[in-house]
Amino acid sequence: MLLAAQGLDRRLTTPPDKNAVLEIIRQMGVLQIDTIHVVARSPYLVLWSRLGDYEPKWLDELLAEGALFEHWSHEASFLPIEDYALYRRFMLDVYGRSRSWVLTNPEEANQILDRVRELGAVRSADFVRKDGQKGGWWNWKPEKRALEMLHTTGELMIASRHNFHRIYDLRERVLPGWDDKDAPSLEEVHRRLALKAVQSLGLTTAAWVTDYYRQRKVNAAKLLEDFVNKDEVVQVEVEGWKSPAYIHQANLPLAEKVLSGEIKAELTTLLSPFDPIVWDRKRAKALFDFDYRIECYTPAEKRVYGYFTLPILWKNQIIGRLDPKAHRKEKIFEVKNLHLEPGVVITDELLADLCQTLQECANWHKTPQVVIRQSDPPELAELLAKRLT
Repeated sequence: MLLAAQGLDRRLTTPPDKNAVLEIIRQMGVLQIDTIHVVARSPYLVLWSRLGDYEPKWLDELLAEGALFEHWSHEASFLPIEDYALYRRFMLDVYGRSRSWVLTNPEEANQILDRVRELGAVRSADFVRKDGQKGGWWNWKPEKRALEMLHTTGELMIASRHNFHRIYDLRERVLPGWDDKDAPSLEEVHRRLALKAVQSLGLTTAAWVTDYYRQRKVNAAKLLEDFVNKDEVVQVEVEGWKSPAYIHQANLPLAEKVLSGEIKAELTTLLSPFDPIVWDRKRAKALFDFDYRIECYTPAEKRVYGYFTLPILWKNQIIGRLDPKAHRKEKIFEVKNLHLEPGVVITDELLADLCQTLQECANWHKTPQVVIRQSDPPELAELLAKRLT
């Protein structure tokens, strides 16, 4: 149910186009942004996991065309523009720290707004640092800080990206005609996001609902009871689960097809560390018995699996992880380490599916030569290398 609701049960039967990118983001509800670039940046990789060979520029174009917008959701995210009203309420009522900064630093905020109003959209890089310090995640220059605070409060929006750098513009130019009267109440926002989370998760417990849109202070159990009473959600039992589970009414036909065997998980693919399938580590452990964390923030000598390991989805199992790097100039897709989970049996079918997925991912990166340095079990690297040559 989760994989089918997330578009990860099978590949599209037709080549993907820009509309397919938009539709899969709508289906997920949220596409988390991350800048790590040892392979494709996470939002592009999440789309590849579902769509296969598509043009990454389509995501950029959808943002520039106004079909998507950027804001905080499950971290910084691309979001369907039809959900803007929900997030505008957060901008108006929730982001107190950012709004406080704007109110207590009116001169800095107004200077940025006046610059954008008079000269047009800007990047952070358009402002030269004058204090002699180096930049970084925790040491923004004043203009960068102002841009981010004004974006969080909604006075600025991300009009587009160039080489993944944000381009900021006034909200009234990016979204003309918007009226704050159209923003629903905070209570309604929480309700609608929780309902969207139930639909995007396919089948869920109460414990998994609030993390999807990071509504941690919301009483999910109370909301789910209300959804059930209003026939928006159906409560079900899952064999082996102590807690009740929930299915969105829109997913009932999907559930029937899953139960009848009409829909089966058939896809083999690689997942981003920030894919909705695994970003809730407790849910990934409960559903797939997969204990996962990203180790790029772990000192190198303490890493177990690698810098940026990608979970390997094989049909309805997560069978392992690999640590890749795309060497674009050399056209090499390097797999530094490939680890299978304990108990995974190496079969001809698994080898064939994994080889095909590695080659497809490498080709999409335009690094068609796949090189596997080492694996666990050790013989796996050699078995894959024979099939990849």
